[in-house]
Amino acid sequence: MQELSRLELLVGEEKVQKLREKTVLILGLGGVGGYVLEMLARSGIGKFIIVDGDIVDRSNINRQIIALENTIGEDKVKMWKNRIQDILPSTKVIAIKETITEENIHTIFEYPIDYAIDACDTVTTKFAFLKYCIKKQIPFLTCLGTGKRIDPSKLVITDLSKTEYDPLAKILRKKVKDEKIKEKIPVVFSREIPKKIEGKTIASSAFVPSSAGILAASYVFQKLLEENKIGRIDVKK
Repeated sequence: MQELSRLELLVGEEKVQKLREKTVLILGLGGVGGYVLEMLARSGIGKFIIVDGDIVDRSNINRQIIALENTIGEDKVKMWKNRIQDILPSTKVIAIKETITEENIHTIFEYPIDYAIDACDTVTTKFAFLKYCIKKQIPFLTCLGTGKRIDPSKLVITDLSKTEYDPLAKILRKKVKDEKIKEKIPVVFSREIPKKIEGKTIASSAFVPSSAGILAASYVFQKLLEENKIGRIDVKK
């Protein structure tokens, strides 16, 4: 496959073919999730389940790769399905335009999934996601806050229990503790202390969400090839 020939030089044709057999679920297609999807689509993943209930808004333009003048007002999942199949037409995409809650979280897991990635903004949905993945033993990665930050070099992949300076992570840690969840919870996390910004609107740059998405995609890519002893990344202790 010429489109992936440079990747084949790096990991081998057989492993690229294995990637074409993998299915990845991405919940949330904003500043982080969009870059996760873009990177994995260009890395040969053969099938995606993409979930987002929103449309493209003008305020998305500073940080979301799908946000352009001609996509404003369009469904994110529709625009992303078109984009992914324009990158590699043979890639299969199941697009789910729905707001996910604790009550309907199970509906997005009705297909066989090799890896699940949470890049949504709602803490109750994030917790429902990780609980479901743990219960069903689905490999997963959760992306934490990237707003109010400008330094992508502070991003790491670690366990939820090792996070700090992140209000979202604090709420999740309490929920995990209250429900006595003992399993490790891999997260993309920024060690940068969020800037103090007045008002309820979350300030955000282009740098940190995109870098978080790229880091998450690289982690999942390598995890999917782990069985072939390619570049394992372990959750940091």
